[in-house]
Amino acid sequence: MKLYHGSARKLIGNKLIPKQGRDVYDNSENLHKAVYATDLRNAAIAMAIISCEGVRGGGLNISKNVAIPGIIYKGNPEQNDIYLYILDSKGFKPTKKGGHQFISKEPVKPLKTEKLKVKDYAHLTRKANKKELNKFNNRR
Repeated sequence: MKLYHGSARKLIGNKLIPKQGRDVYDNSENLHKAVYATDLRNAAIAMAIISCEGVRGGGLNISKNVAIPGIIYKGNPEQNDIYLYILDSKGFKPTKKGGHQFISKEPVKPLKTEKLKVKDYAHLTRKANKKELNKFNNRR
């Protein structure tokens, strides 16, 4: 099985290095020190977009039946390119049973890298609605 990791930045070196995950709502499955990946290509691309310069708050819904996985709470992408890293699933474990998010606590060498244009995939993100924005603004 292939996995995908989306990033706003080009890889320096030849491996993705585990980093401390962040989650504004302290969701435990997103707080590992790991390389995160998904088996959903569009979700990885949306993650790269919400990580772009200019986006000051973003969220991701990693579910197979979500057409628009990325939510932008504040700001807009201010860069032209993002990167999609294709990974071998060896060494990855799911963060929850039946989920589409996986982690590796070890560095991972991508099988392939694709440089993508943000404008070609902007349809995978949307602005937060009022209810989502209020929840984001009123978090701890």
